[in-house]
Amino acid sequence: MKSNEEKVAQCTQLFKAAYENRYTWDSDFIGYQGNCSWTDGEKKIKGIFTLGQDLKTTVNEIDDEKIKKAVSSQLWEVAIHRVRRSFEQTHGKNIFTFGDTNEIGSEILVGGKNEGDKYRVKNNVVTMVYRHIHGNLIIIHTKDVTHTGNGYLSKSYSSQYLDPISKKALKGKSFYEDEFIPLFKGGPWVLASRSIQQESFEDSILSKQIFSFSELKSLGSN
Repeated sequence: MKSNEEKVAQCTQLFKAAYENRYTWDSDFIGYQGNCSWTDGEKKIKGIFTLGQDLKTTVNEIDDEKIKKAVSSQLWEVAIHRVRRSFEQTHGKNIFTFGDTNEIGSEILVGGKNEGDKYRVKNNVVTMVYRHIHGNLIIIHTKDVTHTGNGYLSKSYSSQYLDPISKKALKGKSFYEDEFIPLFKGGPWVLASRSIQQESFEDSILSKQIFSFSELKSLGSN
């Protein structure tokens, strides 16, 4: 029978392996640019964008500020998750123990700095995130991933924000479908398209948006 220390070590190793299996960009990432478009099925708006080495995004040729911000947000959100941080940097002050196991994966309960958070891991992929962030509780379920050969990227997943105390939904669940492609052969994988369908909730109606990114090239290319 394993001791508690052995169980904690085994749990930590399982979660660390899945964490390190996420796809991230190399430190020599210099940014990229291309065309962008947004549609809700009724209208389509096109523009151009640049995502710099510092991960700051500039979107031009889109006059609608709300849509411009939405396009920029998708690029930035993807970019910040591509930054490589060691497991120790991110989770060094946490303690991990096993919860239950179901079809989604093995439950990882978090103690320490981020006590109350939890995850599920299956086949070296983080399939569920239950995390307190910016005063809210977010739950993410990953259904499918893209394997790059150097780690995985979430392809099909859902997210929902809850009140951290009452656990009541703050808005409708969002369903994402992401497509990633390599910027060039052997280069960084970047977002080519993202569709977001948001469930109706209280006074909001069911909505769907599709973001597309094309003619992509590295900032270092001619």
